[in-house]
Amino acid sequence: MELKKQFSEKALKDFKLIDHAVNDGDEQSFAELMDRYKRPVYHMILKMVRNIDDAEDLTMEAFAKAFKNLHKFKKDYTFSTWLFRIATNNAIDFIRKKKLDTFSLNTSFKDDGGEPVNIDVEDHNLNPQEETIKDQKIELVQMFVTKLPPKYQRLVRLRYFDELSYDEIAKTLDAPLGTVKAQLHRARELMYDLVKDKKQHI
Repeated sequence: MELKKQFSEKALKDFKLIDHAVNDGDEQSFAELMDRYKRPVYHMILKMVRNIDDAEDLTMEAFAKAFKNLHKFKKDYTFSTWLFRIATNNAIDFIRKKKLDTFSLNTSFKDDGGEPVNIDVEDHNLNPQEETIKDQKIELVQMFVTKLPPKYQRLVRLRYFDELSYDEIAKTLDAPLGTVKAQLHRARELMYDLVKDKKQHI
């Protein structure tokens, strides 16, 4: 394949890892892909959402989505480009939904041409596209949550399914905020491992 000559050594290594992951179900290849990109994806998302907890959530979702669709990856461009696009789109969906919840009916912006753009929010219900996005996220997490130790399952359900904030979870469980954050961080780490090791269930 002459095409491959335009790719860097790192990109070619990614292609090999993807082949092993998809064709051979090699768990180490999934783990290595995550190790190579987890930090840059996280930092990119953090710049977009400016919240450490949300960035960690969205990083996990991005890898879950990417690994679920890894068999569809085409080597027309690099894995990093494809992964970053998935992560960016996921973060944009998140930001858009958050803004929808906070925009007032008379909020206005100016477009690139300086023309005012009115944001008309009829209600706080999700539109069909957003419902689909939410359903997909829940479906992804649902696959892993039942494999977590019981003490983490409720935390994850409150965070991902009920979409409670960390403060709300702490109040619901009558637990210190620091404990909730630490346990959710551990739960995410366990789910990262499940994303890597149980891809046949993704």
